[in-house]
Amino acid sequence: MSNKGKGKKRIFGKQYLTKHMLISSPKWQMVKVWDRKAMDRLKAPARLMIVSDLDHTMVDHHDPENMSLLRFNALWEACYRNDSLLVFSTGRSPTLYKQLRKEKPMLTPDITIMSVGTEITYGTSMVPDDGWVEVLNQKWDRNLVTEETSKFPELTLQSETEQRPHKVSFYVDKANAQNVTKALSEIFAKRGLDVKIIYSGGMDLDILPQGAGKGQALAYLHKKFKTEGKLPANTLVCGDSGNDAELFSIPDVHGVMVSNAQEELLQWHAENAEGNAKIIHATERCAAGIIQAIGHFKLGPNTSPRDITNLSDFESENISASSEIVRFFMFYERWRRAEVGDSELYLASMKADCDSSGILIHPSGAELSLCDALNGMRSYYGDKQGQKFRVWVDRVLSIQTGLDKWLVKFNKWELSGDEQQGCVITCIINIKKDGVSGATYMHVHETWLEGSGAKDQSTWLF
Repeated sequence: MSNKGKGKKRIFGKQYLTKHMLISSPKWQMVKVWDRKAMDRLKAPARLMIVSDLDHTMVDHHDPENMSLLRFNALWEACYRNDSLLVFSTGRSPTLYKQLRKEKPMLTPDITIMSVGTEITYGTSMVPDDGWVEVLNQKWDRNLVTEETSKFPELTLQSETEQRPHKVSFYVDKANAQNVTKALSEIFAKRGLDVKIIYSGGMDLDILPQGAGKGQALAYLHKKFKTEGKLPANTLVCGDSGNDAELFSIPDVHGVMVSNAQEELLQWHAENAEGNAKIIHATERCAAGIIQAIGHFKLGPNTSPRDITNLSDFESENISASSEIVRFFMFYERWRRAEVGDSELYLASMKADCDSSGILIHPSGAELSLCDALNGMRSYYGDKQGQKFRVWVDRVLSIQTGLDKWLVKFNKWELSGDEQQGCVITCIINIKKDGVSGATYMHVHETWLEGSGAKDQSTWLF
């Protein structure tokens, strides 16, 4: 279809599309639900809360294809996003954390713990937890810390981005670390400061309030959820290094040390948690080890949709709106990478999953029928074969608007070479009550994410 008449409403029964939004009356509160912070989004306790370190735990820097991370992404969005919580707990500052998000195909967590447990934020807007700030302010005087550390020539301040309200960070030679740490501890005690000095990586020295840290931040969140009657049914903590040890010390959590865990964490485990059946050392690296732990502890489904090579097998599984979204974009990636056989058969199957009157609104504003959009995929079969091309979805949330109808909203990302592009997709899907009769796409509306539009919009198909 042409763009003639853009902006006018097109009526399809009770559902209608405009150029700027997709509404399914009376429940277009999807926007509000999508943007709520974790404390409010779930009405009941989370089925599972995963609290994971990033570098060398969730993110494998030795995996150029990011396959373990993409496998986790597909599993989380298909099976857990709607009723569970994802928490990233990292030593990175907000600046370095945002940089990592640009480099790797990471999901959006419900909660982010940064700067070695000194900052807690919620959602995409990263709204800070003021209550945690108040906790850390106790017996903390950043000016005094700066004053005393300036007297030590052995200390070199790290970059400005790593200096945070409740964290002062330095570099120090390994040969001087022990003496400097001991001297600073004595000085701060005399000045009435209750601080924690963490030396790691053979060069980094961080000074934090005593009440800070990854473990304390998690304990604070648990207490907050419990107060609201929403303590998660299960919590799985995941780490690879010594500064993750605190996470494993929190009562009643399951824990996984990924196979590539550093000796310092393994030593901590041997000295403090040997024989604890709730903590395992995975045989898989990074995010693959997290998936392994989900299965080991029987916390829920642990077969990633990416591990299913035959898409028809995936179709036979119990269908949900979220799993359907993940399945479709897995097919889309494999189609363009020429990784699906009987291509025409699969394309016909996909067309059968689209309503004959269904409309796709492209991020450019152009409108076309869903069937025509799928027909257009024929000429793109294998166009990314042998190239660095991956597709993933993020923040898949759905609301049931009728007996068989679901309104679904999510972010869809494409990585082509080193270029990452993304859009927000809202769609109406019809799923039969038995959950095994398949899903039918009714209408789809796409909008570019700010700053993430494709330079060549003709290659953005879905």
